[in-house]
Amino acid sequence: MTQLPLGRTRTQVNRNHAIIAPDGYVVSPLHGWTETEGVMLISPAMGVAVRGPRFAMYLANLTSDSCSRTADPGVQRLIYVLDGAVSVGGDDLSSESFAYLPPGDDSSVNSSGSARLLVFEKPYVSLDGTPAPEKIVGHLSERSAEPFMGDENARLATLLPVEPAFDMAVNVFTFDPGTPLPFVETHIMEHGLYMSQGQGVYRLGENWYPVTKGDSIWMAAYCPQWFVAMGREPAQYIYYKDVHRSHLS
Repeated sequence: MTQLPLGRTRTQVNRNHAIIAPDGYVVSPLHGWTETEGVMLISPAMGVAVRGPRFAMYLANLTSDSCSRTADPGVQRLIYVLDGAVSVGGDDLSSESFAYLPPGDDSSVNSSGSARLLVFEKPYVSLDGTPAPEKIVGHLSERSAEPFMGDENARLATLLPVEPAFDMAVNVFTFDPGTPLPFVETHIMEHGLYMSQGQGVYRLGENWYPVTKGDSIWMAAYCPQWFVAMGREPAQYIYYKDVHRSHLS
């Protein structure tokens, strides 16, 4: 990574969006994990918007002594393996594997060596007459990457079922070099996004940001957003959004 001049950072935190760059990471112990350090990338503590983030997204750096405790009461958790391998409640996960743990699930995360995880947490909002989801374990290769709005150069893979029981979605978006989103999106869903590969340019509100592997983005509801992949390799990001619940709640 290119060293920035003293006193400079690529991180930007604004009213309706944020770019969190690795140049400003502060690694610290993680709540709900033992012998584990990481970086809280997005959380309600941002408090910069009229309605700030309603979820958390963070990196967890595991060693052979690391273990997770059960998430806080009522909180669901999705774990995506960026590097290494872990065991989640007896299920073995390798790189690009994931596990969705519904609220109250007591599956612990353990590692026999170093591993790096991307974790999403959100208080679960129940839906009358619909049972809460059950635990899901899978791998990105098992999820079909569909052309986005007919564009074969932009492919979207959904990790969780598109069903009313789920109040969150986590997807993986891959863009071939030079491929843009087809239009500037403006919508009610908020996003948490992690650049897992490549680079590009993201428009957020009226600002334009170069982004690269390791960068994270928070987008509030109704923040205008657009992306184009740049460079010589495909760009890929993993992102969260809220779904399937009343727009008045």
